Amino acid sequence: MKLFPGAVLFLALMFLALVGSNLRAVDQPSKDQPSKGQPDKDQSDNWFISGFRDVAAERDVEKKFMAVPDPKLAEEHLRILTQAPHIAGSPEDKATAEYVAKKFREAGLDTEIVEYKVWLNYPAEISVDMTAPPGVEMHGPRREHVDGDPLADDPRVVTPYNGMSPSGDAEAEVVYANYGSPADFDKLKEMNVDVRGKIVIVRYGENFRGVKEFVAQERGAAAVIIYSDPKDDGYYRGDAYPKGPWRPASGVQRGSVGYMFQFPGDPTTPGIASTPNLPDSKRISPADSEQMPKIPVTPLSYADAAPILEHLGGPPSPRDWQGALPFTYHVGPGPSKVKMHLKQDYQFRTIWDVIGKIRGSSSPDEWVVAGNHRDAWVYGAVDPNSGTAAMLESVHGFGELLKSGWKPKRTIVIGSWDAEEEGLIGSTEWGEDHAQDLGNAAAYFNVDVAVSGKKFSASGTPTLKEFLREIAKAVPSPQGGSVYDGWKKSSEPAAENSHSQETSTYRAPPAAMQADVPVGDLGSGSDYTVFLQHLGVPSTDIGSSGDYGVYHSVFDNFTWFKKFGDPDFLYEQQMARIFGLEMIRMASADVLPYDYENYGKEILVYLDAAKNKSKERFGARAPDFSAALEGARHLQEAGAKMLQKQRKISGAPDHINVKLQQAERALLIPEGLPNRPWFRHSIYAPGQYTGYAAVVIPGVNEAIDRADLRRTEQQIAVLAAALNRAVLVLEQNR
Repeated sequence: MKLFPGAVLFLALMFLALVGSNLRAVDQPSKDQPSKGQPDKDQSDNWFISGFRDVAAERDVEKKFMAVPDPKLAEEHLRILTQAPHIAGSPEDKATAEYVAKKFREAGLDTEIVEYKVWLNYPAEISVDMTAPPGVEMHGPRREHVDGDPLADDPRVVTPYNGMSPSGDAEAEVVYANYGSPADFDKLKEMNVDVRGKIVIVRYGENFRGVKEFVAQERGAAAVIIYSDPKDDGYYRGDAYPKGPWRPASGVQRGSVGYMFQFPGDPTTPGIASTPNLPDSKRISPADSEQMPKIPVTPLSYADAAPILEHLGGPPSPRDWQGALPFTYHVGPGPSKVKMHLKQDYQFRTIWDVIGKIRGSSSPDEWVVAGNHRDAWVYGAVDPNSGTAAMLESVHGFGELLKSGWKPKRTIVIGSWDAEEEGLIGSTEWGEDHAQDLGNAAAYFNVDVAVSGKKFSASGTPTLKEFLREIAKAVPSPQGGSVYDGWKKSSEPAAENSHSQETSTYRAPPAAMQADVPVGDLGSGSDYTVFLQHLGVPSTDIGSSGDYGVYHSVFDNFTWFKKFGDPDFLYEQQMARIFGLEMIRMASADVLPYDYENYGKEILVYLDAAKNKSKERFGARAPDFSAALEGARHLQEAGAKMLQKQRKISGAPDHINVKLQQAERALLIPEGLPNRPWFRHSIYAPGQYTGYAAVVIPGVNEAIDRADLRRTEQQIAVLAAALNRAVLVLEQNR
């Protein structure tokens, strides 16, 4: 359906007026109100803080800041932000931008709302109907509904659909392909099951939904249906909503299927900002965009998918493909036959980023950037507005510090990004728009799903992994002790839930370098992508996760969050403190708290694994890795020597900080990765066949995976050159 047809324009305008009146200032707590979750004196006096001459003064600033974020205010932010569905580009989305901008200004931030003009689709007509076998009927997608949650029945809730899917019609027999990975399609081929011309049904989990579509397209499928199996995030895991936190039978996971592993952002402007006045001559045609899928794809609930799967014939599926629906899964093809009709409403639509700045006192041209996206597929209580609420309480803390006369050394820039759900669009366009300014950025700090439960996790570039641990040691946990204490207890080895690859910030590193809490590697799937992988800005991503089965559905709303996510909003307070401390420390440090010694060690582990893989792939013809290994060892050595200088903080440290910043940029590849030049980082990129999870030393590993010996040799040389550039930066004028 169309979101705002002319027949309801008047009602839409009336709603905007109502929303505007409700986006009011949040009452401030009284001065004598006791603050919850404060660190005890002994703990706070022993915080270890890297990079500061006057550690005691920094501790005082941090204590003042941590006394401010308030659970009740976070709850009020989330209630207001989620009072209406606010898909990117909608009037309700703009209303949330205005609310965030108001809160930024109240805290004293220099604030602007920045517009971009981007290519987006809304659903006009979406239908999936079973046409065989005779006597079996299914007409979907049916509306999401559970008794006891009227929010699901709001007429403004958009029909479940996939962003960036083309319009199209298809009618064909169905084949079941498990999670839709290359290995799953290879298994079907081994079973003599031909997917060419068929409609492929796959389940969510394990990899990015756009990868499922991409592989199906490569293998000749006519169309794709993606459904949520109860084994992955429904009743198999526990009670379904509203009794429990897991996906009910009618719940549908929306999401973009754009090929973000080619490039994120507006599909028509790779590498340049999609500003409102950009001439059409500077855009590429959507039909020619490498980000746009070619075959139609749409999501279904497991209630709608069940009759399709139940009436498949052919051989039984491999037993590890069996989901939790109450019948044996078969792979087909047929006799289940489906007719799909997708009519997408594609237009250039306006989106709104909100940017707030606190100007630095001594190094204003050096930026510390942080952000969270604000748009949601429906209400988005967990994803993303738990992050927005935490960010606003961080900003509330900055406001109180500014009143006391505090100023950071470097400029703090905070972004409330739009259209992340459609393809990381708002952050990417802003990053491309400010690429020159970001050449001096010290870090980018991301929060997306801030809270869906109690388990803290984080990912980051190796330079910032110890920085993250230090921050966690300084923040009290609602469970007692510090966040670090709880993080360590919850970090025992355990299998990741299949849905966690879509909702958790944590991406397991290939090897734990220290006997400490594991900090994951950054792949993609959130707004750090442009900063790290296109511009070379060291980045982190943080979150606190739990049992969360309503991802990207109508049930990810305030009612679910209040009941299952964070009833007392104490974890919102925790995340506001962590997010704010990241910015405060990086913006005020005398010497940037980077660790290139650890970076070199991690790259050596990556290279050893790639070398072993290449021997298995190429045998006696395996290429020589010595140049890259030598570069990584030199980086480790240069990083160790630089750490000694960083710890001394002697004289004016500006020249050290410049080197530390430039070394990460030196790891960028000017020409980009093969076949996807937008991604320029030599160490990290999203995997072409994983999407979310990081592929380390991607040029080398993907060449090995393709069994391309010549490209592998060439990419080893490219990697060695990047490592040597970084070493040269750290060692020059030593």
